[in-house]
Amino acid sequence: MSVTEAAVAGMVSGAPSRPIRFIGADKDYWRILVRGAFLLMVTLGLYRFWLATDIRRFLWAHTAIDGEPLEYSGTAIELLQGFLVAIALLLPIYTVFLITVLDLGLIGNLLSGFAVLLLVFLSQYGIYLARRYRLTRTVFRGLRLHQTGSAIRYAVCAIWWWSLTIMTFGLAYPFNRAALERFKMRNTYYGDLQGRFEGSGWRLFARGFLLWLLVMAPVLAALSSFALVDWVAATGAMRGGGDVLGRMERASPGFVDAVGFGIIAIVASFILALLLLPVFHAIVTRWWVSGMRFGEIVAVSHLRTRDVYFAYLRFVGYVLLFALLLVVGIFVALFLIGLSAHTASSEIAEIISVLMMVGIYVVTALGLSTLYQAVVSLSVWRLAAESTELSNTERLAHVQAAGEASSPLGEGIADILNLGGI
Repeated sequence: MSVTEAAVAGMVSGAPSRPIRFIGADKDYWRILVRGAFLLMVTLGLYRFWLATDIRRFLWAHTAIDGEPLEYSGTAIELLQGFLVAIALLLPIYTVFLITVLDLGLIGNLLSGFAVLLLVFLSQYGIYLARRYRLTRTVFRGLRLHQTGSAIRYAVCAIWWWSLTIMTFGLAYPFNRAALERFKMRNTYYGDLQGRFEGSGWRLFARGFLLWLLVMAPVLAALSSFALVDWVAATGAMRGGGDVLGRMERASPGFVDAVGFGIIAIVASFILALLLLPVFHAIVTRWWVSGMRFGEIVAVSHLRTRDVYFAYLRFVGYVLLFALLLVVGIFVALFLIGLSAHTASSEIAEIISVLMMVGIYVVTALGLSTLYQAVVSLSVWRLAAESTELSNTERLAHVQAAGEASSPLGEGIADILNLGGI
């Protein structure tokens, strides 16, 4: 479940137009994440099942709707069981990948292609099942949410829409989101109260088209520039030493200008994407929350873009501070490596060097992940919750319990394929 998807639970408020409140303290969330990052290193990643459970329990328990908190009833053992079952299912696929390394010719290529398609299908299949698991572990006023619908059908639809999104350079993304959200929400229930999604793909397209144009125009210009190069002649001129660039320019006149322009355009597109990411995040979140319905209950988001920007700016500040500390740590590590080179054998010094490099990589990855979750994810969760208003909640008084707890298999598949969420 993404940060904004948690607002599904916001649809179950009992008071008209009563905003949802997040009452959690930042320091408590930091404590969970920092302790979790340390234990992830010590346990080589095994602690992630307990960390994910702690994070969900904290966020759910401190999201109060009409004065009553949500409840997350999932456990780390369930996530671990789902992970182990998923390994048993995915092991044959990864075995196929290993076989293709043996270069079996046409058969190996066919097996490899089939395995890739199967992994793509399973990724979407697992995402849908994981959402079902999280919804059935979300309880409010003693009633659980749940999800019906075919995960196979969702996976086929998702693959179609994501293929279309890639082929259109992202232009189809709004219609992709609208179609998949409609599928998910019409299969989402709070007790016996069915949900639906009324967000329009065209509305999201209109709000985000300018952002797409600013980011993609340089990329399209770069591709047009690269298309002018005679790449066969240019690559053929790379053979031999001396003035390689000069030979490529003579083989394909305009080569230097075209490649230089293309590189500058791609860098410009990347910088624009970073600068506009908070705007995109705010637009999609506001559109998504405002499209949700449960029966006659209507949600409206008043999320402000500037608040999301401030969250990202705080994240940048923390990253700079973290980078400064990391540089100091690297200098200390290099000093110790140099010292060990004089006092220990070459083999031991080499082992120490490798261990330190691995340690720096792990600390960097965990540090950035922790900062993003503690600053951006928590801020957007709070902002999305507190900017949401609900109306027509009288129907909730007549909701009856329905739905059964689902299997954690989807969580395991999504975890193995690195697609898991909060």
